[in-house]
Amino acid sequence: MNDYIVPLCYLAAGGLFIVGLKGITQPKTARRGLQAAELGMLFAIIGTLVNKEIVDFRWIILAFVVGSAIGALMAVFVPMTAMPQRIALSHAFGALAAGLVGTAEYYNHQPEIGAFTMAAITLEVLLGFLTFTGSLMAFGKLHEILPGRPQVYRGQNVVNLLTLVVAVAAGVWLVVDPSRTYLFPVVAVLAAAFGVMLIIPIGGADMPTVISLLNSYAGLSSVAMGFALDNKALIIAGALDGSAGFLLSVIMCRAMNRSFTNVLFGAFGQADTSAAAAGVVEERPVRSASTEEAAMLLETARSVIIVPGYGLAVAQAQHRIRELADVLTRNGAQVRFAIHPVAGRMPGHMNVLLAEADVPYDQILDMDEINADFAQTDVALVVGANDVTNPAAKTNKDSPIYGMPILDVESARTVMVVKRGMKAGFAGVENELYYQDKTLMIFGDAKKVAEGLVRDLEASVHA
Repeated sequence: MNDYIVPLCYLAAGGLFIVGLKGITQPKTARRGLQAAELGMLFAIIGTLVNKEIVDFRWIILAFVVGSAIGALMAVFVPMTAMPQRIALSHAFGALAAGLVGTAEYYNHQPEIGAFTMAAITLEVLLGFLTFTGSLMAFGKLHEILPGRPQVYRGQNVVNLLTLVVAVAAGVWLVVDPSRTYLFPVVAVLAAAFGVMLIIPIGGADMPTVISLLNSYAGLSSVAMGFALDNKALIIAGALDGSAGFLLSVIMCRAMNRSFTNVLFGAFGQADTSAAAAGVVEERPVRSASTEEAAMLLETARSVIIVPGYGLAVAQAQHRIRELADVLTRNGAQVRFAIHPVAGRMPGHMNVLLAEADVPYDQILDMDEINADFAQTDVALVVGANDVTNPAAKTNKDSPIYGMPILDVESARTVMVVKRGMKAGFAGVENELYYQDKTLMIFGDAKKVAEGLVRDLEASVHA
C-alpha cells in the first residue's frame, strides 16, 4: 500500500504546486492559488512522512515543532516593510537545509556513490551554501546591518570567478573519485565564500533582482537534492521555484535596465559618483505646500495617478491612501495607481499593500500600462517613492540607476510628492523631480499627510 501512497501524494503535490503558481499570477485568483500551493505542500509532507525508510520520528517531530513555531512567529510579527528581509532569510534557511542534506548524503554513502548521484550532491552543496551566505548578505543589506553601497576593489571579478572555478573543479574531481573526502570541505567552504563575494559588489538599489536570483538558486539546489534523494516532489517543487525565480530575475533586469550576465557575476550596482551621493548637497529651493493647499488642487483634478513607494509601506499609509482615492472618486476624479516593477524592496511589494487596503484591482496598473497616461493627468501624487520616479535615470550617466525605465510622473500637469524630507532614495541619488517648477513637496509622515489630505479634501468638497 505504501508503494502507492507516496507516488500519489507526490503527484498531487506537483499538480497543486503548478495550479498554485498559475493562480498567484493574477490578483483575483492569488488567494486560491496560495491555498492550492499550501495543500500541495501538505501532500508532499504526508508523502515523505509515510516513507518506509523512516525508522524513528522523534527528531522529525522535534524539528517540525521548532520550525513551525519559528515560522508562525515570523508570519505574525514581521511587518510588511520587512518582508524582503524575511524572504531573504527563508532562502537562507532552505538553502542551508539543502547544503546540509547533501553533506549528510555524501559522508553516509561515500565512497560507494554513483557518478550521477555524486554530481547531484556536488551541485546541491555548491548552490546550497552559495545561496545560504548570499541570502544572509542580502538580508544584512536590506535590513541596513551591512552597508547598502557596493563594496568594490580592483580585480574583484577575477577573484570571484577564480573562487567559483576552483569550487567547481573540486566538485568535478569528487564526481570522478568520491573517495577524496578532503575535497568536499573545499567545495562547501568556497561555495559559501563565493556567496558572500557575489553580493558584496551589489548596491542596495539592485536588491529586488538579487532576491529573485537567490530564489532561483534555492530552487535549483532543491532540484539537485531531489535527484540525490530520488524524491520526485523535491524535483518538481525545485524546478518550479528555480524557473520562476530565473524568469523573475530576467524581468527585474529588464525593468532596471541591467545586464543579466552582470547580475550573475555580481558586477552591477556601481556607486553613484554625484555630489549628492558624496554628501555634498547644494541648497536648492523647492516648492512646498500644506495638506490644505494640496487638497484645493486635488479638488479640481479630474484625473489623478497615485504612485506608491517604500515610504508608504514604512508609514503603513495604504489604508489612508485608499480613503483618499475614495474621496477623489466621489468628487468625480478618475483615480488610478501606478506600480513600478521594482517599487518597494521586492517585486509585488506595492501590489500586496494595496490589495491589503482593498484597492480595486482594476485601479492598479503596471508601469507599461499607465506610463503614457501621465501626460494627460492633472495630478501625479507620489507617496514615498523616490528612485522609480527619478529623472536621473534618463539624464545622469554617472548614476547607478541610469537607463532604468521610470514612471514618467514629471509629465503630469502637477506633481505632488509626499516625503519626510529631502534625503536621497535607496540608490543614494538626489531626485531632480523635487526641484521642478510643477512639483509641490508635502513634507511629513505619509500616513499623517494622507489623513490630512482626506480631512481637508472632504472639508473643501462640502464647503
